[in-house]
Amino acid sequence: MDVDGVSRAEQALSALPTLGAASSFAVLANQAVTCTDASIIGSVGTNQATPTGSVTQTNCPVIGAVEVGTLASRAAYASFLTAYDALEAQPCDRYLTGTLAGVILAPGTYCFTAAATLTGTLTLDGPSTASWLFKVGTLGTGALTGTSFNVQMANGGSACNVSWWVAEAATLTDSNFVGNLFAGAADTVTRGTFEGRTFSKADVTLTGAAMVGCVGGIIGGGPGDVKPPKKAKCNQGVGNGAEGCDPGNSNHNQPSNDETGGTPGKPGRKP
Repeated sequence: MDVDGVSRAEQALSALPTLGAASSFAVLANQAVTCTDASIIGSVGTNQATPTGSVTQTNCPVIGAVEVGTLASRAAYASFLTAYDALEAQPCDRYLTGTLAGVILAPGTYCFTAAATLTGTLTLDGPSTASWLFKVGTLGTGALTGTSFNVQMANGGSACNVSWWVAEAATLTDSNFVGNLFAGAADTVTRGTFEGRTFSKADVTLTGAAMVGCVGGIIGGGPGDVKPPKKAKCNQGVGNGAEGCDPGNSNHNQPSNDETGGTPGKPGRKP
């Protein structure tokens, strides 16, 4: 198995764009989303409103909002286009060829100059804070075709921190795919599983596939990446009562909220 040695260091987070308004969507298309005998967990939207825009569900439950040309979906689509252009400008760490079957890749940016036809199993090896970017068609043209193509994460790597930029169409068949997919043309997923997001400058079609959208992720941002604010320091003097703050070492490992002998709301006294 080929182990890529570009670097085990995490890719700089500041180098990647963020999805902004698109971060809460699992599926975005310019005009039409067609979902048949499939399932989607996450919001679905189109840039165009009815009658040209549409989301067609045939035996396709969607756990999330369905937005056809709404203010929210149009804003999300605009954010997708901005992210698409920013990803296109990202420099490549290494150029790839072949199907990627049996390949293990560390975090980094990997490019195909033209089309990519992928099969087999690709392993992405890195910590939960690491990111991977794959660019297909960096010379201007090139489609992504995955057939029985499986992507698996190793050593804590997150599917939501993987991005795929494609100059033209993306077609996945009988694959177990992960990541944020940015397609310059139509996006078609047939059977298999998809963990991530799929955004297209044209239409999105899912048939017999199970899709689970990302929440957060390095490129997506969102609630999963926000740390709670630190509490203010307490005034640890006698008689302060419950203050909704960090008591530090006051009465350390004891049940009272400040000095020995107190309880929240009924402060104790120093002996």
